[in-house]
Amino acid sequence: MFIIGTVICSLSTLICWAMTALRSHPADSSIISLAAVELYLVVYSIYAGIRQATGASITGEAWEFWGYILTALLLPVGVFVWAIVDKTRWSNLVMSFVGLVVFVMVYRLEEIWWGSAL
Repeated sequence: MFIIGTVICSLSTLICWAMTALRSHPADSSIISLAAVELYLVVYSIYAGIRQATGASITGEAWEFWGYILTALLLPVGVFVWAIVDKTRWSNLVMSFVGLVVFVMVYRLEEIWWGSAL
């Protein structure tokens, strides 16, 4: 799951950077890449919930793990609202940071879950 997340977050960041240079308003491709990150996080959280429901444990604290997931799930939604309100080129740049931040959060989730990210 970590490798898939890395690819999705990287592509989202690159798309948003490109649209920052090319567009003077929020680009549909940036918003779609943001939705792809959110979809990945939904699938990740469902997978984590099923895994824990079947008895598998995590190496870290459960509250920290689920706190990271909840925060990561809210981040793309908040930035989407930002992009709708701020109709400038810079909303694409703000959307690019979601990919970077979610990558770091998923890396930390993997550390909490397995004890290491890879």
